[in-house]
Amino acid sequence: MNNLRFHPIEPLRFPLINRLYKTYYPAGKAKKDETIWVGEDTNGLICCVRFKQFEHEQLLTGMLVHPAHRGQGLGLALLAAARKQLHHLPCYCFAFRYLEGLYSDAGFRLIADHDLPEALSSRIRRYRQSGKDLIAMQFDPHYINSMPHDASLERHG
Repeated sequence: MNNLRFHPIEPLRFPLINRLYKTYYPAGKAKKDETIWVGEDTNGLICCVRFKQFEHEQLLTGMLVHPAHRGQGLGLALLAAARKQLHHLPCYCFAFRYLEGLYSDAGFRLIADHDLPEALSSRIRRYRQSGKDLIAMQFDPHYINSMPHDASLERHG
């Protein structure tokens, strides 16, 4: 990876995100009402995460790291770079149970379903009914974690 940069992506480039999703996460799709952060280098997109906006909260969704780059800490680095977005509105995520550690390291804490806003509570129930093993988490800027606080992270490979 050369000069990996993390930044929000402009809607004009959403087709690139959708191509990445189509290849590695077919259920994902960039939508114009979302804020999307990416990690890219000179060869293209490496990772992305979407923030779906609601009236009083946001939902982190569609986190994807290209399979060839997994296990290198890029998901955590992307969330560190998007830290300002995480503070924008209360931020929730529905994590696959096996990813609890990643999101915990990024400052999310496990919460009970009844602590979710109603719009999100009904959504997680629907997802679980379709067979997904998801846990509810909320970003907590005071949560003790190992996430770097430098949002200007750049990696050079």
